[in-house]
Amino acid sequence: MLTILLVLLEATAGVAKLGAGLGAGLAAVGAGLGIGRIGGNCMEAIGRQPEAVGDLRTNMIIAAALIEGVAFFAIIVCLLILFI
Repeated sequence: MLTILLVLLEATAGVAKLGAGLGAGLAAVGAGLGIGRIGGNCMEAIGRQPEAVGDLRTNMIIAAALIEGVAFFAIIVCLLILFI
């Protein structure tokens, strides 16, 4: 019974590594898209109201940092799955 479980575990290890790699890639792409949208919308808002540059820039940097934090967390989880 134990040998059957070990064989099944070895057979699914490749799929787990594939899933971890795809997950890390999707996390990076999602973060890039999110930060791109934030930057684009911020530039559009600055074009409409140039006097609000300081507030818009601050809010953009905070939102981008939060998105990067989530992306780093997702990538670390995927790498842990990949190597453990």
